[in-house]
Amino acid sequence: MSQPLARLLLVEDDEPTRHAVATNLIGHGYAVREASDGEEALRHWEEGRPDLVLLDLGLPGIDGLAVVRRIRRDATTPIIILSARDQERDKVAALDAGADDYLIKPFGMAELHARLRASLRRTLGGNIEVDGRVRIGPLELDPVRRRVAVDDREVHLTPRQYELLKALLGNVGRVVSRGRLLRAVWGVEYANEGHPDGRLSGLIVAEPGVGYRVRDEEEMRGARGS
Repeated sequence: MSQPLARLLLVEDDEPTRHAVATNLIGHGYAVREASDGEEALRHWEEGRPDLVLLDLGLPGIDGLAVVRRIRRDATTPIIILSARDQERDKVAALDAGADDYLIKPFGMAELHARLRASLRRTLGGNIEVDGRVRIGPLELDPVRRRVAVDDREVHLTPRQYELLKALLGNVGRVVSRGRLLRAVWGVEYANEGHPDGRLSGLIVAEPGVGYRVRDEEEMRGARGS
């Protein structure tokens, strides 16, 4: 079975709408986990750590804004709001809470797919090839196949190591604190764990007392030439 384009969490209390959107996304190659309220959304979030969240605002129990704020405590995962609320104040409140995009219902699926692609590109920085692969010097990450290679030779990573590298590639040139990085990839309960697996040492630079960053293209080429 081929790898999904991305793992999505779809949070929508209206079952027909949720089913229609999920069916379309699955048909286009995404893996979709569904939630009908805020509590279920946060539970799925903690269990699965999706690549992107599609979120309605008018949810029973914990509302959409509260879900956004809770996710933003630990992670920078893209959040796209799908809401019938079309007032400017609603958009501003959602974006200020930490949402990345806002799509008003009813919406066309073509537009949703375009916004999904744009948000997923931003999470992996600006080093995106036409086919979706990320290239920085000799390093290549293929999000469709979930494959990492250096000089076209595959680097075998565990699922967690892959997510760690992907999170760093979304912050090329910037240092990410160890606590923030581990919370984003492993969950808040892992924030006090030790250093990432040594098999990533050739790709990741530790900045003592600060955090980690992925080597930029110049560093990667310089390291190989030394």
